[in-house]
Formats: sequence, C-alpha cells, structure tokens
Amino acid sequence: MFKRILRIFIIIVVLAVLVIVVGGIVGFNFLRDNGIKQYFATMKPPAATVSTTIAKPSSWTPGVAAIGTVRAVRGVDLTVETTGIVKEILFHANQKVAANAVLLQLDDAVERAELEAQKAQATSDQAAFARAIELQRRGVGTDATLDAARAAASASASQVNRLQAVLDQKQLTAPFAGTAGIPKIDIGQYLAPGTAVVTLQDLDTMRVDFSVPEQQLPLLKIGQTVRLGLGGGDDMPFAGAIRGIDPKIDPSSRLVNIRAEVANPDGKLTPGQFVQVRVELPEEQNVLSLPQTALTTSLYGDYIFVVQPAKPAGAAPAQPAKPDEKPAAAATDKPADAKPAEKAPSDAAKPAAADPAKPAAEGDKPALVLSQVFVKPGRRNQGMIEIVEGLKAGEEVVTAGQNRLFNGMTVNVDNTIDPTKSANKQAGQQ
Repeated sequence: MFKRILRIFIIIVVLAVLVIVVGGIVGFNFLRDNGIKQYFATMKPPAATVSTTIAKPSSWTPGVAAIGTVRAVRGVDLTVETTGIVKEILFHANQKVAANAVLLQLDDAVERAELEAQKAQATSDQAAFARAIELQRRGVGTDATLDAARAAASASASQVNRLQAVLDQKQLTAPFAGTAGIPKIDIGQYLAPGTAVVTLQDLDTMRVDFSVPEQQLPLLKIGQTVRLGLGGGDDMPFAGAIRGIDPKIDPSSRLVNIRAEVANPDGKLTPGQFVQVRVELPEEQNVLSLPQTALTTSLYGDYIFVVQPAKPAGAAPAQPAKPDEKPAAAATDKPADAKPAEKAPSDAAKPAAADPAKPAAEGDKPALVLSQVFVKPGRRNQGMIEIVEGLKAGEEVVTAGQNRLFNGMTVNVDNTIDPTKSANKQAGQQ
C-alpha cells in the first residue's frame, strides 16, 4: 500500500514539473514575441539622406519637340551619262573635292580620234568658206558657192561641238564642292548609262526635315531657333533656324512638314541621321519648375516629396523638463549670499549641458519630415519639368534619394550632389 502511494506521489510530482516546464517555455515564448512586437512597433526607422531644391519662379523657354532626319543641303548620287570602261578613278573615300573636279575618267580614245578628225575637217571647211568670200568680193564667185561653203563650215563646227560634248561625257565631274563617299565602281569595269558611281555631300550645312501636329502650326514661323540633339539625352548642342514651312497639311496624318538648316562645321551631323528637334518659343517668366528627378509617377498620379520641419508633436518629450525648473527657481529664492550666488551660474550650466533635448535637436536644428504632395506636371525642357498645380514657391522638394521614402518619414538633407548635372561634370568641378 505504501509503495502504491509513493508511486502515485512520484507521478504527480513529475507531472507538476512537466507542467511547470511547459508553462515556463510557453510563457517565455509569449513574452518574447510580445516584446519583439512592441520593439518593432515603437522602433523608428533611421533618417534617410536626400538631396533637395527650393522651388522658386524662374524663366522658362517653352518649345515644340519633334523627331527629324538630317540631310545635306546639297547632296546627290553621281551617275555616268554614257557607256564606257572605267579608265581612272580620281578620288578616294571621304575626300573633299572642289566644284567641277574630275572624279572619274572613262576610256575615250575613239571619241578623241573622231574629234581630231572632225577638227581637221572643220578647219578645211572654214578655209573654203574664206576663199568663197574672197571670190565673191572679186566678183568671180557665185552666191550659191558662197552659201554652200558657209553651210559646210557651220556643219563642221557643229560636229566638233557634238564630239566635244560626247568626249566630256566620258568624264564625271563634281557639280559642287563637297565630300565624296565610297567608290561603287572599279577600274576596268564596264558602265552603262545611269550607273551610280559615288555620293557627294556638302556637309558644311545640313537641313533637318521634321513634322509637327497641325495644332502647333500657329506657334511656328520662319527664322525661329531650332536646337538638335543626338540620342536620348537632353543635351542639344546644335542650333539652327527654320527655313521652310509646308503650306499644306497632310490630310491623312494631320501633320505639317517643317525644314530647318543647321551649321555643321565639325561634321558631327551625318545625312540620314536620326535627331531630336526642339523649336524654341518666346521665353516665359515666373514659371515654377523642378528637376525631372523630383517627380514620381504612380497609378494614383504624379507626386513629389516636400521637406518640412517636424510638427510640435515631436517636441512633446521636452515638456517633462518643467518640474526641474522648480528647484532652479527655489534656488533663486534663497537669500542673496555671495557664495551661493557665485555657484548658481555653474549649477545652472550643468543641467544645460546634460539636457537630453539638445542631442535630439542636433544643434538646435529641427527634425525634417516628408510630406507627399500630388502635383500636376506640365511641359519639359532640358531636364526640368513645369509644375502647374500642387506646388508653392519656397517649398523644399526632394530631387534625389526617393527610393523607399514614405509620407512622414524623417530625412537628412545633403545637397553636395546635384542631380540636374551629370556625374562627369560634377567630378570635374571637385
């Protein structure tokens, strides 16, 4: 009987120990999870570093943007006018040639021989004509003989001119000064009329053809400044002017063709090249604009982040310091003893140095927080974008570092990097 009771007692003790252990483990896990939740719930994310700019009215140069194609003001593919075998090529690729320079010589031996023979015949006919005139003057020649001699001399001279023209066709000359392309023929090759030999382009001045919608046609006029850019950047280093506006609008596309001319002294523009075109319109004043990097586009609209000082709720922790003021006031109520009076300033300085509000304010600078503001963007120009609605002059707007920002977030401002300039330019200024 005693052993049975002892066994039951041991079982109860073991069960109690198991309950205590399991309860402790469960309680520890509960307290740990609850503590972790409270920690993350009260934890403030670290301040993000951003670059900002102050929104202020400035001058704005609006423009009409388009896509254009570059062509030479004078450019042609040269072809031969007659048949022949290539005897000599008098140019090489990318050579600058003068006007009327001979570029190609075909075999002209037969034509030269015929021309020499005809020149001899023309000389003989001219001499016969001169004798007929002399005989007519002496009265021994007839009018019929004189007319026949005159006709023969005229026909011979015409034949000489014809053979000279045929001989000239055996040469290919440059109609204007320009840059020759790659030869498309070889020496000894037989050429038929119309065979392309080389392209000749005058690269000093280029023309740009582009189209704009009919709604923008009233904004354009002859002589307006046009800027060109290569690639997809905002840099447009080439400047020119509008030289022609097509008086007819294409009824199928509702576009009007525009032609501009641009100087190309360095030869950076090439015929057939794709370029971005911007026609500059009269300058406007008092336009609010921001760098394009400041604007973020989402499904809900376009927005920016405005940097503002933290609201008074952030200064609430400084209020508990008021009870400490009473001892300080009580100290001043003591009798005017010389020694305590001298110690009072030093005692007052100690709480000021150890005031916990000072480090939080970081040298009296208020904390900065973000405010998400939805805006209505307008026109774009050279990396800047016009803000039509939602922005006030004087507001500080984030221009870089928007990744993972949210409304009410604390930030630090670092304007050592200007997002409106390329990294190479900023590195050169340092």
